Parts: sequence; structure tokens; C-alpha cells
Amino acid sequence: MSEETSAARNLLPTIAIVGRPNVGKSSLFNSILKKRQAIVHFDSGVTRDRVSSTGVIGGRRFRLVDTGGLGMGKGEKRGVDFWDQSIEKQVEVAIADADVILFVVDVTAGLTALDQEAAIRLRSTGKEIILVINKVDGDVPTPHLGEFDRLGFKQVFEVSSLHRRGIAQMMDKALEDFDATAPGQELPRLKIAVMGRPNVGKSSLVNKLLGEERVIVSNIAGTTRDAIDVEFTLDCGDGEKVPALLVDTAGLRKKSKIDGAVERYSMMRAEETLENCDMVLFVVESSMDGVTAQDKTIAAMIQKSGKPCIIVSNKWDTCSGKKQKDVLAEIRYTLPFMSYAPVVFICAVSGYNFKELYAAIAELRAQMAVKISTAMVNRVIGDAFEKTAPPVLGTKPFKVYYGTMVSNPPPTFQLFVNDPALCADHYKTYLEKYLRKAFEFTGMPVRLILKERKRRELVFTKTKSGRKVRIRPYRVDRDDDGDEEL
Repeated sequence: MSEETSAARNLLPTIAIVGRPNVGKSSLFNSILKKRQAIVHFDSGVTRDRVSSTGVIGGRRFRLVDTGGLGMGKGEKRGVDFWDQSIEKQVEVAIADADVILFVVDVTAGLTALDQEAAIRLRSTGKEIILVINKVDGDVPTPHLGEFDRLGFKQVFEVSSLHRRGIAQMMDKALEDFDATAPGQELPRLKIAVMGRPNVGKSSLVNKLLGEERVIVSNIAGTTRDAIDVEFTLDCGDGEKVPALLVDTAGLRKKSKIDGAVERYSMMRAEETLENCDMVLFVVESSMDGVTAQDKTIAAMIQKSGKPCIIVSNKWDTCSGKKQKDVLAEIRYTLPFMSYAPVVFICAVSGYNFKELYAAIAELRAQMAVKISTAMVNRVIGDAFEKTAPPVLGTKPFKVYYGTMVSNPPPTFQLFVNDPALCADHYKTYLEKYLRKAFEFTGMPVRLILKERKRRELVFTKTKSGRKVRIRPYRVDRDDDGDEEL
């Protein structure tokens, strides 16, 4: 699997936002899309990886890419740290993939040496370049505005990302050479979120799935800050290829260890990603010690969300001499409430066992589409009652009149009962497990909704002849005491 080219992405024109640090690239990115996606902060170097998203302006759909700040000159090596080199690689790829480049400068700072160096580099690409003079807010004097004429760009726009001034005109120019009718809309994509605590190998996993160094990898906690969306094609086997979106999230740390606003924003992005995704790859570290307390906290978040999940036990190469069944037993012991989630052991660096991971993703996707008929649900519930009768709480027995599947994912069943309070918690758990086993649901928690059935009202309808006929909402049987039940 690899990141798709512009042609493979429904021919979407790609627009890259490039410039030195702190000129307002992420603010411009959010302003164009009219949503808060990229993290914006006054500290330089907040954006490290490429952040991309699709947007629509005037009926024209496009892909917008935010990049880290160009903080060093071309070919410069001395005094350049790890982040500068890694960000530099990400920007280079963004420029290579772009159809149009928005070169952003800061009117309040004036023309700098880094701006001039970046202009030379961008002009050498042969790409269409639009000079975007940002922070022209109207109520602030702009004595440095004329300095940017020295860069020699013909297409220049003065904008304010804060007030969204000049954005529409700038985007009209950026998109004027692209067909306004193609494409009408994107194909629906399977959204897969990669989650876990810091330093378990989430970004390495993403890069291996994509077949390229799409996100920055280091042993420094907090390397990934934004939620990085990457479109790709998921090979589900048997020739079936599914459009998907892979989202690398920031490592989730304990709230007491979160340091600074940027990290808080990162946590918020990760939590938002969990809410909006279709499936989660929950990455943990292979160890005989089991999972950590923070792993358990993240697992509880995923379980509560009801999202389909695969537990990815990474760094298997560090478990020399260990047996997978022993490590698996420890994971199951320390995460008992995630017993429904399949566990796949991998090594993101070497690619060990990735075929099994692809197969697990394809199987989970198939499970998400399963629909169970009401008749089958009632048959299984009846079997569950026959095998194990519910305990009696108080003076009345717990009774189920009928059940139906109301949604998936997660598989949710609604049971109409005489009184939800009469169902013991452990018996509800028993029914959930029985349904999961009967219908072979994996990777998703089964949820039961117990609803008290009020007195059944008679329903009348008219035949073609106009005669009223009484019908019953559902078929039930009466037990010895006159109550209707399955």
C-alpha cells in the first residue's frame, strides 16, 4: 500500500502551503478549509508532518497540504538539528506533489533572508507559485508591504487568515486552471485511526502501511502533534481494493504529564479523531509485563467509544525467546474488557506479520457491514434463555418479549422487556457474550439496550375495500400468567 498520486485521488488538484516558520501557514490552512484542523500556536515549529485535507470552493474540489516551516537553507548541514532535517524532507515531498504552491510570508516581519532563500528554491521547481502576504489585517500598519516586490512574483495576494480577508480571491486564482466540474464528490473512505501512548511505534506503523516515510519517526515522545490524514488504498484480498484514510495521532499521555498548550491541542485532536473514525489500530508494545496503566486508559476510551478495534502488539523483535501465546495471555489478562479485539503481533520496522494485519483489517471491515434479521436475533435470544435462565430479582422474573438489531458498528441490539431493572448486570453481560459468539462478532463490543415494552396498542389499517382490519405489531406467545414473551 502506498500514498496515492493526484491522478489516483480522483484527479484532485493539490495545493501546498509553504514558507518559513511563524508566517501563519496553519492559520491560512484552517481559514481556507473553514475548520480548525491544523494546530495553531505562536511557538515556531509546531507543524512538523504534512497535514492534508480536502475542500470545496465554488464547486471545485481540491486537496490542501500544510507543511512545517522551512528553517534552513538548501544544502545547509551545519547547526541543523533532527527536526529541521525531518521537516525539510516533508516539505520537499509536499512541493514535489503539489500542482500549485502558496508561498506565505509575514507582512509584520517584512522580507527576511529565509524568505529570499525559499523564493529561489520554489522558483527552481517550475511549479505555479502564488505569493501570499499574510497578516494584512487592515487595522495594523504595513510598512514592510513593498519589500516583497523584490521577490519578483507576478501573482501576489494580500490576505488576513485571522479575518479571512482576500482568501476567496486567492483560491479562485489557485483553482482557475482546473475543471470546475470534476470531480463532483469523493468516494467514501474507511477512516482508520492509529492510537496509543507515546513511543510505541505508531508513526513507524503508518509509514510501513504506506510504503514510504510519510510521517516523522523518532524516539522522542511527542514527535507527532497533529492528527495526520493520509489517503491510501487498502488491499482487502481477492482483488478488492478499498479507498481508505489512515490517521496517525499524537501519543496519548497522562493528563498530569501534559506539558504546554500544543500538547493539550494534540490530545484534543486525538480524541476528536477517535470520535470520527471508523476503525482503530490500538498500538501497544510487546512485553511479558503486559500493558501499562496508560495503555489501559486508552483502551477504556476506545471501548467506551464502541469503535471497531484491532490491538497491534508492536516491537515483537524485542521479545527474543518469548512465545506469542504467553505475551497474548498477558495482554488478555491486563485488558479483560478488550477481549473482543483481535491481537496481531508485528514489527513495524521490518514489516514482520503485516499480511496478518491486513487480513485482520479486512475481516473487521466485513464485520462492520453485518446485519442480523429480527427473526434470527429472537431465535438466539431464545436459545440463550433456554441454556441459562435469568436470576430472579425481587418478586418478578425478567422476561424478554422480542429483540432486534438497531445498528452496526458497534453491533447494537434492542430488547423489549417487562422491566429493565429486573435484569442482573451479569446476565446482561452473558447475553452480550452469547450474541457475540452466536454471530461471530470480532473487534467490536456488543451492546444491549433494554427497553420496557408498554402496553401494546392495537393498530388498524384499511383494506382496498375500505374495511378496517386489526393487525398486531409483532407475533408473540403468551405464557401461563398471561404475559406475552418470546
